[in-house]
Amino acid sequence: MIAQDLKHTASALAVAAGLAGAPAWADPAGGGPHSNARAEDLGIVTGLAVGAAAGGPVGALIGAAAGGLMGDHYHEQQEKTRALGADLGRSEAERARLAASVAELNDSLAQSQAAGEQLEHTLAAADAVGMDVSFRTDDASIKVEDMAPLLKLGALAAAVPDARLRIAGFADPRGPAEYNEALSQRRAEAVAAALACGGVERERLLVEAHGARESVSAAGDLDAYALDRRVTVRLERPVRATPARDTVASAAAGASGGGR
Repeated sequence: MIAQDLKHTASALAVAAGLAGAPAWADPAGGGPHSNARAEDLGIVTGLAVGAAAGGPVGALIGAAAGGLMGDHYHEQQEKTRALGADLGRSEAERARLAASVAELNDSLAQSQAAGEQLEHTLAAADAVGMDVSFRTDDASIKVEDMAPLLKLGALAAAVPDARLRIAGFADPRGPAEYNEALSQRRAEAVAAALACGGVERERLLVEAHGARESVSAAGDLDAYALDRRVTVRLERPVRATPARDTVASAAAGASGGGR
């Protein structure tokens, strides 16, 4: 009996050794689509050897089954590890893209702030920002060459929230005063419409009609009349009190004893 068991055990070990050396079960690359089969095969071979040594042919079969399960479990663990590594890699890539987007946004905000400060400095340094629009005799239509500058001025005023545009219409002294008043009003309204097309709100446009009241042209001076037929546009901003002005005002009020 002992000799027969030893014979069976030896046979099982020989089968296991043959399986371990079989080329069909080998995977030279050590991975890829056959890695699961390789792990399971190695588990089966190992189970065969251990089972045969421990329990003969029956033990070899049991060992082979257990080894196969162990090999499959090992492969599953490897797959989970690889998937986790891929997820971590994608998370790092997303984090890098997010950081780059935040940096780009911060750069855009810095550029916008710099442009706003430059505009503020330009407006503060200029005594008056605006333009004059000339008109033909007895006409209130804007010339083609004046449209582009008016649109740009409207866009500039729209970019300055506290700015207003004062639009004043004028006429030369020829003709009745009432007619010249109405003509200068139509000219100012035409300019205001062009500025509104540039983006500035109508409530920030102050339209005035002066007629020929402010003309100083000599009678019959046609060149001087051409200068009278105009609309002036000026950008205005609220005057901000400086600390020095506030101090002077307070001192003056104290000296006057608070009188009216």
